[in-house]
Amino acid sequence: MTSPIVQSVQAAWRRLIAARPVATVLPELPVQPRIGLALGGGFARGVAHVGILKVLDREQIPLHCITGVSAGSIVAAAYASGAALDEISRIACAMRFSDVARWTLCRLGLVESERMAAFLRRLLKKFTFEEMRIPLGILATDLGTGEAVSFCDAGDVIVPIRASCSYPGLFQPIRHQGRLLVDGAMCMEVPAQLARKMGATHVISVCLPMQGPAVVPGNMLQVVNRCFQILQSRAEESWRRHSDIIITPDVAGVAWDGFKSGAEMIESGMRATEAILPQIRKWLEPAYIKAAANPLPAELAG
Repeated sequence: MTSPIVQSVQAAWRRLIAARPVATVLPELPVQPRIGLALGGGFARGVAHVGILKVLDREQIPLHCITGVSAGSIVAAAYASGAALDEISRIACAMRFSDVARWTLCRLGLVESERMAAFLRRLLKKFTFEEMRIPLGILATDLGTGEAVSFCDAGDVIVPIRASCSYPGLFQPIRHQGRLLVDGAMCMEVPAQLARKMGATHVISVCLPMQGPAVVPGNMLQVVNRCFQILQSRAEESWRRHSDIIITPDVAGVAWDGFKSGAEMIESGMRATEAILPQIRKWLEPAYIKAAANPLPAELAG
């Protein structure tokens, strides 16, 4: 038989346990989607990116980060630096090849890109990754290893952009930190994976299509360009699997140096983006955000 003292201690212990507060499990708060925009290359056809940004900006679609390769890196950096879209549009439509390149004799390329540095200093409002108003990512390719080289955390943005735009055979490669760097599109046509690495939960990828079969190359550079486009089209899966939405502006009829078609390309970018706006808006709906935060079936989620 339990002694009165033991019974008294046990009763006191039970009262203590009953009085102890019960831990409350708070419901997980809905998480706002972090949208990343990944802009592909295409030289003059990269002007279409401006139209895409115009629609996203007009519709107040929040961007967590923006990434780019080649021509996409120029537009991405300009926007992230705080340049107004009307200003970017005006400069892009007036741009010519000679604004960013100078023909020269060199064993590594026919063109040097010192002029691009001066062009970027006029276009960009900020010049380091730390200063960007939106996190910026730029992709280049290590010519020695074939690996992607990403720039996004700190330091100067102009050299990475020049490297990302250094189209092999045309532009001279950029030497940087012991590496020889060329166009980022050589390893990844659209930097969707870089946007994921920068924290994007939803990625909008922009792919600028190659010219249609009716366009016959008229010189050596156009032949090389077409060959690279064919190779890139065979490796699309490498970036498509990291993309939630893919925008493809109708710029297939524009030549690689067709800056004179800038206004039409911007319009094409706007039309292509407006077509997928309903899907983007759905990501931002409260019901979608709640479902993403609590993936359990309704009957189990309570």
